[in-house]
Amino acid sequence: MQAKEEDVSLGANKFPERQAIGTAAQTEEKDYKEPPLAPFFEPGELVSWSFYRAGIAEFVATFLFLYITILTVMGVVSAKTKCSTVGIQGIAWSFGGMIFALVYCTAGISGGHINPAVTFGLFLARKLSLPRALYYMVMQCLGAICGAGVVKGFKRSIYMANNGGTNSVSPGYSKGDGLGAEIVGTFVLVYTVFSATDAKRSARDSHVPILAPLPIGFAVFLVHLATIPITGTGINPARSLGAAIIYNRDHAWDDQASHHLDIWIFWVGPFIGAALAAFYHQVVIRAIPFKSRS
Repeated sequence: MQAKEEDVSLGANKFPERQAIGTAAQTEEKDYKEPPLAPFFEPGELVSWSFYRAGIAEFVATFLFLYITILTVMGVVSAKTKCSTVGIQGIAWSFGGMIFALVYCTAGISGGHINPAVTFGLFLARKLSLPRALYYMVMQCLGAICGAGVVKGFKRSIYMANNGGTNSVSPGYSKGDGLGAEIVGTFVLVYTVFSATDAKRSARDSHVPILAPLPIGFAVFLVHLATIPITGTGINPARSLGAAIIYNRDHAWDDQASHHLDIWIFWVGPFIGAALAAFYHQVVIRAIPFKSRS
């Protein structure tokens, strides 16, 4: 009888009670391992099929992203009454839903970036090399151009009459307003990407089921709800560039009132937002530069 009591005591102490949610992060003991920093330049990956396969995946994903989302935008803006369409909420769901689906499909191949700003933020955090980052951005832009081009091919007159789904600062808002909306919107997206794919979260919150593409897609949905009235919501330089190149009219490139170039807002804003999100998550929240990666 005594031996059995000892066994019970041993069993009870062998598996200590898990800390309450929210306090595990305060301990010094690591139950996870930080992934190693990606090399700045890795010649070996340039002759690897996985490198080129990943770029193709980014091209196809961005192509599909523009195809579905621009078609949705065309359906809404070309209708006589918005009540007969999915409306702004439907556009937001289209962008967020496609990101959810495409990140889920391509995360295991390329990481599921589908956005040069996301690629830039992850590059700053040393999660991919410079050649891979540049390659992804080129393939994303090419995919976006092709996706918008297919939509234009369906019905050129409707496409051209409705600005081709291009991004621009709406009347009543200044360029500073547009730039700020793009910076904050991209910050929300890229910060969500970092948080949803964090090795520490995967280890500490393993008891809380989380599917990384879901919060990422939901972040895109929410940002669109907030900023469609301001800029049409870029937060993705490839998306803005692809639509502008295929539409190829003054509205796509500059402010018709002042004839000053507007497209820079949809590159500078997202890149600043991505850089701020990378700095905030890696340096402020995780303090990764100040601790061992073992």
